[in-house]
Amino acid sequence: MKNIIIVRHAKSDWDSGAKTDFDRPLNQRGLKDAPKMSKKLSKKGIAPDIFISSPAKRAITTCEYFAKEFDYPFTDIHQEKLLYSGNTSDYLDIISKVDNKKNNVILFGHNPVISHFASVLLNGNIGDMPTCAIVSIQLNIDNWSEINDDKKHDLLFIDYPKNTEK
Repeated sequence: MKNIIIVRHAKSDWDSGAKTDFDRPLNQRGLKDAPKMSKKLSKKGIAPDIFISSPAKRAITTCEYFAKEFDYPFTDIHQEKLLYSGNTSDYLDIISKVDNKKNNVILFGHNPVISHFASVLLNGNIGDMPTCAIVSIQLNIDNWSEINDDKKHDLLFIDYPKNTEK
């Protein structure tokens, strides 16, 4: 079995003055939520083997907070431009190429595609993921190359910053 942890970037700062959408940073809430959610994930005992992120500023910054929590080297984060500009098929293609020695992937991206990607894997609509939401899915595959959109996988949990459960 393989597991994927899907994370929508934390809340971004629309008023930052960034010249492009790609360069938009996290706002104050995002800067609080990213470490909070990384700690919540860590307490669940799930240790990602590989970090894959959109290179957009708000996504990679969110990813870096999670990497810090898991002592994962920033230099080993795989940045995939298609996690910023691509579609669900691109997400599937990126995951299909992960080394099979890795069992737990954590992926950082953007709405609406990241929510749609999670819905596709679960063969049902989960709705829009809030900023810094985490969806953890156990995939019914043995090799990453088997990932596709015609299998139903198992939801392990959904968590998000405003969730009051511990």
